Amino acid sequence: MTELPRLTIVTPSYNQAAFLEQTILSVLDQGYPNLEYMVVDGASTDGSVDIIRKYAHRLAWWVSEPDHGQAEAINKGFARATGEIVGWVNSDDLYWGGAFERAVAEFQAFPAAGLVFGDVLAIDAHGRTTNVMRYGDWGLEDLMAFSIIGQPGVFMRRACLEQARAGGQYLDTRFHYLLDHHLWLRIAMHAPMHYLPEVLAAGRFHEDAKNVAQAARFGQEAYQVVDWMQAQPELAERFSRLAPRIWAGVHRYNARYLLDGNQPGPALKSYWRSFKARPQTALVEWHRMLYAGLSLLGLARLKPVYLRLRRFLRRKELRTP
Repeated sequence: MTELPRLTIVTPSYNQAAFLEQTILSVLDQGYPNLEYMVVDGASTDGSVDIIRKYAHRLAWWVSEPDHGQAEAINKGFARATGEIVGWVNSDDLYWGGAFERAVAEFQAFPAAGLVFGDVLAIDAHGRTTNVMRYGDWGLEDLMAFSIIGQPGVFMRRACLEQARAGGQYLDTRFHYLLDHHLWLRIAMHAPMHYLPEVLAAGRFHEDAKNVAQAARFGQEAYQVVDWMQAQPELAERFSRLAPRIWAGVHRYNARYLLDGNQPGPALKSYWRSFKARPQTALVEWHRMLYAGLSLLGLARLKPVYLRLRRFLRRKELRTP
């Protein structure tokens, strides 16, 4: 029987003791026979280190020391990785059962793929599912237009990860919110992506998560990603051809996070910029645009109605083949 390829998983950890053990077990309980698992802790003070020590005998490597953020922590793990396939899961997210074997099988079936990604559940602090983030057969041009993939559902071929290194870094430490999307772009410039239409992981949305606590900053960094794309000679032709779609995508992305950050006025302006660039891109989120407008009119008390509408639309989307 042929041995399964080695899979390296890295978990960056910092003061997430409430969720860390679940994350670690979601990796170890996969039962994948050729696993290299590392936990890189940023000198947590909340009991996280005790949890890591509990599982140290099952880890390939771990460390707890001060760092300059998530990107640096993950880079430490990537630099030690020996697996043919690599992924990372943050200390408040989870892998779904069977995710490793399914992802590895896709790499074996599609040997040219540099990146395999699957769907991701959105869960709350108690592990309850609030949404299913389903993607599609996306490629480089979709990423350029800010089609966003849930990070825990992504696995990379290490040879392609090495090829995408820039300035000696895997993840660019200048990015704190779209560091993953920036990496996917760099990998997709060199190798095809492959979509696996199955749930592979769960991303947790809770009060302390940066996608909730610092929502408005995501859009700011998205514009930095656009600046980066414009500076890449390899993307020049694509950027010129896709410019309306790219600008509509980044404005819509910015609007979404501004609205999540309780800034309906700036959000509505950003939606308008998205609409001017490419109406069909903006109108995908017409219900969010409506809610932003109602909030400006002092009708934010209608938020429960908006949330019920959004849940209805999500259920309808999930029923659509």
